Amino acid sequence: MYDVFHVSMLRRYRSDPSHVVPVEEVELRPDLSYEEEPIQILERDVKVLQKKSVPLVKVLWRNHGSEEASWEPEEAMRQQYPHLF
Repeated sequence: MYDVFHVSMLRRYRSDPSHVVPVEEVELRPDLSYEEEPIQILERDVKVLQKKSVPLVKVLWRNHGSEEASWEPEEAMRQQYPHLF
């Protein structure tokens, strides 16, 4: 059984020409994958393990929002994308 409150909150969408969703083209490979490209380092941190420390960077990727940024090993990012540092 549906909760009456939740059902009453649903409304039909009314078309509005001012509602525009920006579209970004992504170049796909034949296998439908695409190349990720980092655009900015947002944060730095160090993960402390039992016998060593691993420097990490939080990376913002093209075609993704900041909520989808990922933590990556700093050394690997430095080698692959030196222009970010």
